[in-house]
Amino acid sequence: MPTGSKRRHVFISHHHQDDAKVTELTNLLAGNGHDIRNSSVRLKPENQRRMDEKRVSDATIARILRMKISWAGTVVVLIGKDTHTRPWVNWEIDKANEQGKRIVGVFLRGGTEADIPPSLAKYSSTIVKWNTASIMGAIDGATTYQTPAGALRSSSQSDTYKC
Repeated sequence: MPTGSKRRHVFISHHHQDDAKVTELTNLLAGNGHDIRNSSVRLKPENQRRMDEKRVSDATIARILRMKISWAGTVVVLIGKDTHTRPWVNWEIDKANEQGKRIVGVFLRGGTEADIPPSLAKYSSTIVKWNTASIMGAIDGATTYQTPAGALRSSSQSDTYKC
């Protein structure tokens, strides 16, 4: 890790089918010298088995997610093919907004503007393409909105994004 690199605590909201992308993201950022700590819930086989065996209630899931979001300084939302269809992703974004968290959307490769969850369209601090500079800039406070290809957008180009 480069001298002076600071630790950032994030919660990575994602569709369970994109779980491997969470690892890719943290590895991408760590490989470029960034110290990222992630509190998101992963759909590892042992977690799925525990949930199936215990029949975990939605109230329990919500309590755990609220705590994990609260711990994070920034909520990163991975925007993939079906992200916009996931109720828990929208719920996580809503809770992050209620807690005053910075909310950063990151397009996965193949993600489109049609895949942006409704709550992210309302509450995003920024939305960027998948690359280290864009993602770290967004986590650290940049507010430039990008298309999935990385082109800059002005707020007048679309009402999909919050200004």
